[in-house]
Amino acid sequence: MDFNLVNLQPYANPQYFIYVIIGLISLMIGLWFGKRFKTYEAIFSLVFLFLIFDCDKWQQGINLLLWLGFEFALTMFYQVYRSKKNKTSVFYLMVILAILPLAFVKYYTSFPISSINFTVGFLGISYITFKTVQVIMEMRDGAIKKVEPATYLRFLLFFPTISSGPIDRYRRFKKDYDNAPSRDEYVDMITKGIHYLFLGLFYKFILGWLFGTVWLPVISQKALAITTTVFGIKFSWWLIAYMYDYSMYLFFDFAGYSLFAVSISYFMGIKTPMNFNKPFISKNIKDFWNRWHMTLSFWFRDYIYMRFTFFAMKKKWFKNRIRLSQVSYFLLFLIMGFWHGLTWYYIVYGIFHATAICINDAWLRFKIKHKKQIPSNTFTKWFAIFLTFNTVCFSFLIFSGFLDTFWFK
Repeated sequence: MDFNLVNLQPYANPQYFIYVIIGLISLMIGLWFGKRFKTYEAIFSLVFLFLIFDCDKWQQGINLLLWLGFEFALTMFYQVYRSKKNKTSVFYLMVILAILPLAFVKYYTSFPISSINFTVGFLGISYITFKTVQVIMEMRDGAIKKVEPATYLRFLLFFPTISSGPIDRYRRFKKDYDNAPSRDEYVDMITKGIHYLFLGLFYKFILGWLFGTVWLPVISQKALAITTTVFGIKFSWWLIAYMYDYSMYLFFDFAGYSLFAVSISYFMGIKTPMNFNKPFISKNIKDFWNRWHMTLSFWFRDYIYMRFTFFAMKKKWFKNRIRLSQVSYFLLFLIMGFWHGLTWYYIVYGIFHATAICINDAWLRFKIKHKKQIPSNTFTKWFAIFLTFNTVCFSFLIFSGFLDTFWFK
């Protein structure tokens, strides 16, 4: 078979699932009888990774191997030397080295270097980096006592989630990977896996297709063609339609992909965490980030926000804890914005969410102080959801980059 004629990018079309399910049959039979065929699972995963990076993406495949070797070596090196003298400096060095190549790729993507004429990035580069940094930090904390090389490689290369998450945690993954589920538990996992699979198909290939492929191009053209000026600013009512349509497309496309990853993971006996939890019914912006792309937002919370906050408290950089939390939020979301890309709309997107969370925290403190004067009823709760939904949709309009075309080009 000429696999160059088949799009084997993860979850790109229904054909991909046929190959995956066929490859999973032997593994699922083993799990049904309480056995995990680790060798077969490793070979199966490597074959699919090879097919993903086959043909015109061979350079990405080579980059993956080089990157994996580098990140693996950093982790193993730190595991050996973390108990030596100057272990704090070694820790910081390992984290910086783990992130540095990703930072270069992000920079190169935005500002290509003419002297470099080969592909520098690859599918899943961010998520392998996040997993490596997570493990190094948890080894330093003592939460991870020992990293087993074979399990760690499987954790980094777990193919259902390698391209865009969800981001699992090593200890949770290892617990599942080391033990096959009981039959009753596995039946429940298969049932949920089938449910997530069909829900993902509905999200990505029906709703995502409608919002993204059918409606979005038409709406964007109308938004660019039918404009007016309001207070000296170019405006179009179709821009509002674009904002809502793009927000729905972004959710259903990404949530569908995440459901696929969780579904295949469940078939493999691994309970990969969910990535979305009804984000559009969030009652405030902080609640939204507890529901949207949860594994990423929790990663940023645990390994950037919390660690910077504790470090700043230890160094006594801020006397006022409210100011400290505000600075931490801006640092967190600026890094998240830069991670998405070095363009103004990603950076503004990060600043927008940091500002929204700071305003939300101020409002919550005001509510506590004036609890008796501020009503709390069904109307206020639904209004909070409505306000949060529109705030989030406006942030996605910024994130889309469409304003760059609408206003400046």
